[in-house]
Amino acid sequence: MNEISRLFQAFLAPAIFVSATSLLILSINVRLMGIVSRLRQFVHAKHDAARNDRMQEAEAYTAQIASIEKRAEIIRRCFLVALISLAATISSCLLLGLGLYFKDAELAAAIVFVIALICLLLASLYYIREVMVALSSVRDEARDLGFMDLGVTPGARPRDTL
Repeated sequence: MNEISRLFQAFLAPAIFVSATSLLILSINVRLMGIVSRLRQFVHAKHDAARNDRMQEAEAYTAQIASIEKRAEIIRRCFLVALISLAATISSCLLLGLGLYFKDAELAAAIVFVIALICLLLASLYYIREVMVALSSVRDEARDLGFMDLGVTPGARPRDTL
């Protein structure tokens, strides 16, 4: 009976990391889907601008697409490393269970768990990197005159009529 209680104690730390990693993966997935949606929107807008001979606007979209693709690659790497961390954490739980019967499995569990934590750290660093550049495309878009509507805004009245 003592071995079973030891097993549950050993499962506790990896189980907490499974939960934490899963929440991080959920957050990364939402961010990735937002980036992909924005990328699709820009690709369609670029195509529309090019088809209607608005080349300056199409070039502006090309620059934005390149910027968003870089962010998407960072998030993709973050997502992949977080998934590896999750798989390694689950594997370490299984190895801990085998450790009751095979002593070498305990050492393997510890090594795999350390690898999982390193992957989780890497995923966090990728996430931080993406968050740091998240507003760059918005700032670039705001500065790019190819996106600016230089006409009169709807509902605005000229000053002469006041």
